[in-house]
Amino acid sequence: MSTIEFNTEVLSLSKPLRYFALNLTSNDEEAKDLLQETLLKAISNRHRFADKTNLKAWMYTIMKNIFINNYRRSMKTNTIVDNTKDLYFLNIPQQADFVAPESTYSEREILKKIEILADEYKIPFTMYFDGYKYKEIADYLDLPIGTVKSRIFLARRQLMTMLKGYR
Repeated sequence: MSTIEFNTEVLSLSKPLRYFALNLTSNDEEAKDLLQETLLKAISNRHRFADKTNLKAWMYTIMKNIFINNYRRSMKTNTIVDNTKDLYFLNIPQQADFVAPESTYSEREILKKIEILADEYKIPFTMYFDGYKYKEIADYLDLPIGTVKSRIFLARRQLMTMLKGYR
């Protein structure tokens, strides 16, 4: 296959490759970048393609490998390296009940606002916040599950209006 034939075949596969790129990335701009990088890699590595083999499969493999490599690269860049004295970030307690000192003020303010809620909203909301399931709350309060969900939703909405500065 000549270089011109190869390039024409590669470019003719750009539409199905774009759909595949969209499927992989779920983002139009990233899909365009992935397609462009795939086409460039295929054309620049034309000498590695064996004649009379499946060009489409070769192109899909290139795209998939580029996507995986980019994903791995992005995961490495998101890794935090703790260079602080005494490894401060690594030594912060990771328990769910641990409250950082800088957030205790905010927590007190939020708890005050929860106490202001009417009991019909406060009780289901605090039970849900403490980890109870909707069904358990409904059984405990002897209410339909839809009413419990509605009251929790309304409590959240009231808290969001009361705590606008915390967004």
